[in-house]
Formats: sequence, C-alpha cells, structure tokens
Amino acid sequence: MRKKQKNENKTWRNTDTNNGLSEHIDENETALKDVFMNCSDLYMRKIIIAKSFPGLIVYIQGLADIEHIETALLKPLAAMKSFSDATASALVTWMNKELFSIVQAEMVVERKDVIQRIMLGEVMILVDGTKEAIAVNVENQQLNRQPEEPLSESLIRGARVGFIEDVKVNVVLIRRRVRMPELKVEKFLIGKLSNTSVILMYIEHLSSDKVVKEIKKRLESIDVDIVLESGNIEELISDSRYSPFPLMQTTERPDTAAALLMEGKSCILVDGSPMAMVAPVTFWQGFQTMEDYNTFFLFASATRWLRYLFAAIALLLPSFYVAVANFHQEMIPTALALSIAAARELVPFPTMVEALMMEIAFEGLREAGIRLPTPIGPTISIVGALVIGEAAVQAGIISAPVVIVVALTGIASFLIPKLNMSNALRLMRFPVTLFAGLFGLYGVVVALLAILIHLVNLRSFGMPYMSPAAPFQSSGLLDVFIKAPTWILYKRKRKTGVENS
Repeated sequence: MRKKQKNENKTWRNTDTNNGLSEHIDENETALKDVFMNCSDLYMRKIIIAKSFPGLIVYIQGLADIEHIETALLKPLAAMKSFSDATASALVTWMNKELFSIVQAEMVVERKDVIQRIMLGEVMILVDGTKEAIAVNVENQQLNRQPEEPLSESLIRGARVGFIEDVKVNVVLIRRRVRMPELKVEKFLIGKLSNTSVILMYIEHLSSDKVVKEIKKRLESIDVDIVLESGNIEELISDSRYSPFPLMQTTERPDTAAALLMEGKSCILVDGSPMAMVAPVTFWQGFQTMEDYNTFFLFASATRWLRYLFAAIALLLPSFYVAVANFHQEMIPTALALSIAAARELVPFPTMVEALMMEIAFEGLREAGIRLPTPIGPTISIVGALVIGEAAVQAGIISAPVVIVVALTGIASFLIPKLNMSNALRLMRFPVTLFAGLFGLYGVVVALLAILIHLVNLRSFGMPYMSPAAPFQSSGLLDVFIKAPTWILYKRKRKTGVENS
C-alpha cells in the first residue's frame, strides 16, 4: 500500500505542465481543464476579440477582482474594432502594449507559467492562432485587512501601523519610509506546490554585497513543497539550525524594518505572513525597541539596563536560589536562612525538583493563557497562578520562597522586548537550574560559560553574533549597553555594508 501511494504521488508530481502553449485555443482549454480538474472555482470563458479572433479568458474566482476584470479587461475587449493586421501574434502584442497599458500585463509562453499566474490571482487571455498569452494582474485586494497597530510590538510613542498578510502592501509600507531608488526589491517563488512569493529588500551600496549574495543563495537553495509562514524560511536559511537564540530578527513594524535597512541590513518578506525578517543581527538587538530612538537618551539607556538586569534574573534567579539553598547556605543572612528553612520544613521534594516543578507549572499556565480565547485567557492564567500557588503552599507541596522566585522570574521574562530572545532565555533556564542543583554555583558558572562560548561562536550570515562586544568595537558600543544621544549616533559605524560618512 505504501509503495502504491508513493508511486501515485510520483505520478501526480510529474504532471506534464512544462510544455509550451499550443496555437490552437481548444487544445489549451483542454490542457488547462486537465490540470484544474475538479476545481469548481476555475472560470473559463470563450470570447471573440476584434470581431474575428477566438479568445479564452481564464482565472480563479475570488483570487481575481471581478469589478477590475469588468472595467479593465472585458469592456476594452468588447469595444475593440476589427484589427488591421491579420496575425494573432500581432494582435496579442498590440493588446499587451496598448490595450492593457493602464494595468500590469505581461506576455507568457510556457504552460507552467500560465498555471502559476492563474494561481497568483492573475487573469490569462489566450488567443487562437498564437502560442503567446497575456497575464493581467487584477488580484483581489479586498481579501486583505487594513494595516493596524501590531499587537506584539506595542509602543507608547511611535507609528501605529503594522505589516499585514499581503506582501505587496508590506513592500509599499517600507517604501513610504525609504524613498530612494537604491532600495532594491527582488522576488523569489519558493515552494513547489505553494509558489509562495518571498521578497528580499536591501539598499544597494549600503548593504554588504557578500551578505546579500549569501541570502539569495540560501533562498534559491530552498527545496520544499509548501511555505506558509516566515518561520519556515527563517528555520531553513539560518546559520545554526539547532541554536535556540534568534539569528534573524522578526518584526511587525515597517518603521523598524526601514531603520534596519538603513543600517545596511537586508529584509525578507513572505506572502501570507505579517512578520518581516531582518538579517544579519546581533545578540544585543534582542533587547532593543523602536521606542528607544523616540525617547530621551537617558531614559532609553536606563530602560536598556533594566532589560539587561531582568534578562539576567529571568535566566539565573531560579538556579541561584537552588544553588545557594542547597550548597552555599553560608551566603544567606541568618534570619533569611531560618525563614527559608521554616518554609521548607514540610516540603517533601528537594529544592531543585521543587523549582523545576513550579517552572513547568508556570510555563503551562502561560501557554494556556495564550491558547485560550482572548477575553478569558489572561484571567485564567492569573487566577490559575494565584490559586495553584496558594493551594500548593498550604498543602506543603512547595515552599513560599520558590513561588516568589518563579513569579519574579516570569515577570522578568516579560521585560525582554523580542519574543524569540525571551523564549531562548526561558529554555536555557532549565539546564542552568539542573546544573545548579547538581553542582551548586560551580555548575551555574559552567553552564554560563557553555552558553557564552556558544554565543561567541554563532554567526548571522557571516556576522559575529556578539559584536560589537566580541570582537570588540568601541564605536559600536554607543548603541548597545547605552543609547547614545542622537547627535552622537548620526554617524553610524556600519556593522554590515559601508560606513555612513
């Protein structure tokens, strides 16, 4: 049965669509009907063009805009008079250049290109007597939602516009902020079955040619059937596929993408996804927001230090508590040590097991709050944490200090602005806690050294992940640990590409 299914899939994948179009419109109609068999939303209509040439209009209902078809295609075709040149090829050429000059039209000669254009929402016009067809872009824009404020990157001061699921609109949103011809937009079709449009944007002479070529090479090498989200592309082209740390920055904000493009980076947009991916990136970008550049530099610098502090708490607080409570009690003040001992008197589990149990429970509540419907999700997560924590302490299953430690750790993880970076630190917290339970603070140091070595060895499209700290670059530190005033940052040392002079 499996071999039969495999052979059937092979036959299906090898459906012959690579031949060119036929001069006979009936043969083209039959071939398209075979390809789109059992597709009830396929619309095919025969017409007479210029009073003497049989023609065929083909499109997918819903993907193409009916009103646009009526005004931009059918009315001009119906108003055409007899064509002086008797050849169908000349008629198609004239229609493409003159009749459809106000819409985006292109000549197509391959059958696979015809099928691809139909699935992209374009209308195909075929004329009897020629192997050339016209693809007219009348995609239905009513399927797209309006740009709204992004939920994942809310700001107090900043633009209230975010990307949507239409890649064409997303390109326009970036072009409105970077109005220069050097901003290049290159298109790739990825996915043998989905034919998903993937856009690469970069600023010529500002982005590194080496990085741009590497991104193009990786995009062209992708060999998959379906691409539905930007995360599929990110996982396939990242330098280290097994690293939990994000090697590409994702953003829903056009202003963030535009600012990073002006720094010499490249932006990747995927049709159907409201997330833009930016490369190359550094570790420190996971703690920066667009609002840092819209506020007073002293406040922005203090906020960054607060994020770094709470990132350390999110990673190390449970492990530090486990190590001190188990191996280094002499570091705790006497009164606090007696309080912790009294709280743990009836707890049947070791400190490490207790902390890991609470961490897993907290992560479960967080996930439940995300998956539940919006009106009740936050309520369930907050109430669940309070009820479970209080009941567990009263029952003697866990101690109150562990509840406090886990709660502070959870709050600290929320202060990290980039979700991918927050997820990486949350994941690393578990092995660090395990090392702390086995070896004390020595285990914490070993775990931190292992993480640091991993970070230093990471590359994002050839760029050191920990730069400008490692390798050290003093000028780059003005926008890492602090946010220097704008009058100092107006000349930026390029991490990629050329220097802004």
